[in-house]
Amino acid sequence: MDILLRHDHFYVINKPAGIGMHQEGDSPGLVRRLSEELGEPLYPVHRLDKMTTGALLLARNPDANRELSRQFAERSTRKLYLALSDRKPTKKQGLIRGDMEKARGGSWKLCRTQLNPAVTRFYSGLLDNGLRAFLLQPHTGKTHQLRVALRSLGSPILGDERYGGSPADRGYLHAWQLEFGYGGEALLVRAPLAQGTLFLEHAEALECWACGLPRTSEAG
Repeated sequence: MDILLRHDHFYVINKPAGIGMHQEGDSPGLVRRLSEELGEPLYPVHRLDKMTTGALLLARNPDANRELSRQFAERSTRKLYLALSDRKPTKKQGLIRGDMEKARGGSWKLCRTQLNPAVTRFYSGLLDNGLRAFLLQPHTGKTHQLRVALRSLGSPILGDERYGGSPADRGYLHAWQLEFGYGGEALLVRAPLAQGTLFLEHAEALECWACGLPRTSEAG
């Protein structure tokens, strides 16, 4: 697991695909494995799904964990994700907003109600061979939020078979950029696209496209 940023109070790593945050049966999770590898206790500030790669923030002490977790709770951090689909979305860009409810088998679904909605801003672009690129900015942190959001557009993530995605060598969702503050310093970390045949093939084009898109911190 590549360490993208090593700080006295936290790490940002490039999480690999196929490993969960916590222990599953006899298989240790990412937090335990990395804690043992580095020889120190680590505190996950946020989480990424098992299939998702990219920038993951881990605190090295309880005080840092409290401060960084507060920023996530107050939504003062900014997270940008890259995703691929092989299906055309119902709209090219905008907001996906709605309450999320549990569905069968551990899945979730997006509802029309707006009591405590998941909110995601997205942009889409066309690559070659019908492949669609997505830049996703979640304004909330619901379970499976981005996966459900793209399914609601008719463009499930490639490889995300739980939500109707076409089979692929991995689930094509990547936490590409993380922005947060610590000790009065503004930090921005980008995680290279390091896993998945299609991410590697289109890495340069994807990052150039994403860098050229507008940014907004507003969820309205």
